[in-house]
Parts: sequence; structure tokens; C-alpha cells
Amino acid sequence: MPFHSKSFDKIAFVASDVAEAQSALQRLSHRYGNVKPRDADAIVALGGDGLMLQTLHRFMNDSIPIYGMNRGSIGFLMNEYREEQLRERLQAAEISRIHPLSMIAFDRAGKAMKALAINEVSVFRERFQAAKLQIAVDDKVRLGELICDGVLVATPAGSTAYNLSADGPILPISSPLLALTPISPFRPRRWRGALLSNRVRITITVLEPDKRPVSAVADQFESRHVSRVEIEQAHAIDLFMMHDPGHDLDERIIAEQFRF
Repeated sequence: MPFHSKSFDKIAFVASDVAEAQSALQRLSHRYGNVKPRDADAIVALGGDGLMLQTLHRFMNDSIPIYGMNRGSIGFLMNEYREEQLRERLQAAEISRIHPLSMIAFDRAGKAMKALAINEVSVFRERFQAAKLQIAVDDKVRLGELICDGVLVATPAGSTAYNLSADGPILPISSPLLALTPISPFRPRRWRGALLSNRVRITITVLEPDKRPVSAVADQFESRHVSRVEIEQAHAIDLFMMHDPGHDLDERIIAEQFRF
């Protein structure tokens, strides 16, 4: 990656609202300076995984590498917090290139909402009745009717998040795959999902949308009362995440599969 040739003289710090992160922001800014994010060689995010995702979304099109340090409650995407030798850590960091998912959600009036997701796109029932969904891959119907609480499409980076909680597979970060995972499937009861190429387009059509309303969520962006959702990977968008050597996303995803 070209970022390893940088000296990382210009660092931008962003932090969550929690007191621990704000205190770290003040100390690190005093020690290393704090430039505007779009002028930075790297952005250092201080918080938990939620802040990391927000920062990746905020600078989605800027190709600035982002290095997280854990000042929150969950830190799967974050590095250990240390204030010393930050520039040296940035210089030595392993860089993972990831691509988000593109979601287009159509409501019952045909209006489209577009959003990007780093972890997953999820389709959920809105009320007490289960959703009825049809799933097509590259316009070919693969599942005519899925009765469930919902279904999600996860990237490798997001495969250890909600996808894993829904009993979906963990994907190596460099694998050219997407995980299609049902959420509490009722019929067909034994269908556990599918692994798909990251070059396909997945279309989820809502059956009986008036009787069984459904929402679509791309990370934190929600569209309600949808009738159809189209999902594919946005290969033209590159996101760069930085991790300390031996603790990159590949290693973390492998290690997650051996946790009990």
C-alpha cells in the first residue's frame, strides 16, 4: 500500500462522546497536533466499533486510512489504546482494503433510497407477523418464498458482527464472497443461507408488503415499508483500515472462529 511511504506527520483525531474518548482526544491532540481530517495522512478514531463505522462512513470517498484505538465498550475493529509512539505504529500498521455494500431500497410507491453499508444490509419484519420474502441472484429467483424475521447480506468485514449472531458464516477478509443469512427462518426451516460471489446482485422482494411490512437497514441507515431491496458490492469504493502487525482483520477473523 502507498500509505507506508508516509511519515504520518499530519494526524486527525476523532472521538466518540464518552468521557474516556474525549479525554484521550485532548491528550493526543496536545501531543501530536490535530489537523482537519481531509488534510491528514491518517485519521485516528478514538472509541468503539460504532465510532469506527461512523468514521468510515463519514470519509467514505476520501481514501484516507483510518486507525482505531479502543476507548469504547466493543473494539473488534480497534487497536489497543496507547499514547506512545503513535506515528511509529501508523508507519508499521497493516492495511486492509475493504469495499462497502450498495443498497437501493424501493418503497411501495416506487421511491428509491440509496445507502452504503460496511457491515451488512438487513431486511426486517416491522410488526408481529413474519416477513415473506423472495430472493433472486442476478435476476434468477433462487428462493421463491422465505418466511422469517428477516434476512441479511454481510461483507467479510461484517461477517463477525450481526451475521455471526444470526448463525451466519465467518468470511476471511480477502475472500470474494458475501454471506446471505436468514434471521429466524420459519419456512423453509432448514435453509441456513448461502455464500455468494461478491460480483452478484441480490434482489429481495417483499411478498404481501401491505400485510407484512418490512424495513431495510444499511448499517445505521433505515428505510421503512419497502417493497424491494437491491444489494451489491460497491467495488469502486475503497476503504482502508489500519491495524497493528499481528492484529489485522485477517488474524482477528481467524481467531474469532476458535473462540468458545
